[in-house]
Amino acid sequence: MPLVTVHADEGRTIEQKRGLVRDITDAVCKHFNVPPEAVSIHIREGKKENRAKGGKLAID
Repeated sequence: MPLVTVHADEGRTIEQKRGLVRDITDAVCKHFNVPPEAVSIHIREGKKENRAKGGKLAID
C-alpha cells in the first residue's frame, strides 16, 4: 500500500488539496499498478516561521 507524504506551507484551499491528491493518486496508480483504494496521502502543513533554508527562516 503506497503512502505519500506531502510537506507544504499552510494556506492552500480545500479545492487545491483535492486536485493535488487526485493527481498524486492517478500517478501512483499508473506507475505502481495499484487501485486508487490502495493509495494513502498525508498532507502535512506547517507555518513558514517553522521552516528554514540556507540558514534563514522562510518568513525572512
